[in-house]
Amino acid sequence: MALTGLIDTSAQAARSGPMPRHDVTRAQWTAVAEALGRGEATLLGLWAHEQTVFMALNAPGTHWLGLLALETDGTFPSVGLHHAPAQRLERAIRDLHGLAPEGAPDSRPWLDHGRWGIGQPLAAPGPAREPGYDFLPVEGESLHQVPVGPVHAGVIEPGHFRFTAQGETVVRLEERLGYVHKGIEGLMAGASPGRGAELAARTSGDSTVAYGWAYAQAVEAALAVEVPPRAVMLRALMAELERLANHLGDIGAICNDAAFAMMLAHCGALREQVLRAAQAAFGHRFMRDLIQPGGVSRDLTPDGAAALRSTLDGIARRFPRLVELYDSTASLLDRTVGTGRLSPALAARFGAGGHVGRASGRAFDARRALPYGPYDRLEFSVPCREDGDVNARIWIRIEEVKQSLALLDQILAALPDGPLPDSPLAAALPEPGEPREGLGLAEGFRGDILVWLALNADGSIARCHLRDPSWFQWPLMEAAIEGNIIADFPLINKSFNCSYSGHDL
Repeated sequence: MALTGLIDTSAQAARSGPMPRHDVTRAQWTAVAEALGRGEATLLGLWAHEQTVFMALNAPGTHWLGLLALETDGTFPSVGLHHAPAQRLERAIRDLHGLAPEGAPDSRPWLDHGRWGIGQPLAAPGPAREPGYDFLPVEGESLHQVPVGPVHAGVIEPGHFRFTAQGETVVRLEERLGYVHKGIEGLMAGASPGRGAELAARTSGDSTVAYGWAYAQAVEAALAVEVPPRAVMLRALMAELERLANHLGDIGAICNDAAFAMMLAHCGALREQVLRAAQAAFGHRFMRDLIQPGGVSRDLTPDGAAALRSTLDGIARRFPRLVELYDSTASLLDRTVGTGRLSPALAARFGAGGHVGRASGRAFDARRALPYGPYDRLEFSVPCREDGDVNARIWIRIEEVKQSLALLDQILAALPDGPLPDSPLAAALPEPGEPREGLGLAEGFRGDILVWLALNADGSIARCHLRDPSWFQWPLMEAAIEGNIIADFPLINKSFNCSYSGHDL
């Protein structure tokens, strides 16, 4: 079937008004799944609401967005049967809603560990499933298994990793996630848009600005709310500060996992400077709850702007020396070059976003590919490499640090004057008067974050789905570790730096 007939040709239109959906038949749904499997489109999200399943997709190289909806009778044709990136999303739909994907190649639970006390919590509650999980079998000579986690040695989130190895070489890695499921989407149901903003900002703490922005976009699209120009620019300022802090921290942490603690110390100091500047400028180190539907909850004062400029100037002076240190340390490069390689074909197939995708040839950045203000008026480039190893993911971060510094300079120089709403919720958002739907898509430091929102006629939230980029990155890490030694797993894992919390919801 022609996908263009089911995809809107203007992403900007979808961002400025209620998101149009295309109701499809089971045959059409299957045809789209087959087209995804052939690489004719990229899967952006797959979720459910009541008895309806939804699919968001993008035609590569275009500004086209599509939102498909299929009414079910409790079952629906499996997308994962034709397109592997959909498999974990389908398993989550079954866990949360009880809707079964017909023909799915993997029917095991995903988020539900049998500890909730009920089943399908986002639908009519059913009986709890029994605890237990069957890992996939692996056959071969001289194989042994090494279980790691869910509790780890560091202060990090929980996840279980089951290695099958031959000697020290990893033959297969299988992940088991879901340990930090918080029920955010269940808490969203019936909440006000303001409460929804608080929940969205807590989905993944290191991406609180990006989640807040994507959620605000969805609310504003559903209600056709226009955001003041100054607020739009302040949102980008916060987002780039968040991106800068996270990339600086990651560069140091990856090098530390290769036993080069000096980079961790220096990069950690620069990250701390960014966070302190954010505190001085906006009153919160991580800028949580500052982006609200309709605007922002705090303005930037002249003193705050001066603190930011001073910090950015200092980082711009010091960072090139750290890049030179990384690039001239042979023992460090020996650990990162060629380690944990992800092929461009797999990155494209899974629609990998952020540094994971761009280090493996997929030059997708929502700020450029599906533009939203003010990035459609700012100058920046999207760094991209083809080598796809740990070294490539470090270099993508290095280049993005440079791009963020340049963007922050542009934003501060072009920050317009103008009023901001007195209310944190943009002077009382209007009630829709009828059910509305909106879609938000914002670029976080890991990649694109998607938020789909359905509002009731009284303005309360009927359903809100939040999709972290890690949903499409975690499976790729399983592929990247194969053929490497177990001792390189921490290094490869940190170079991906997928979110547990954002994934587990």
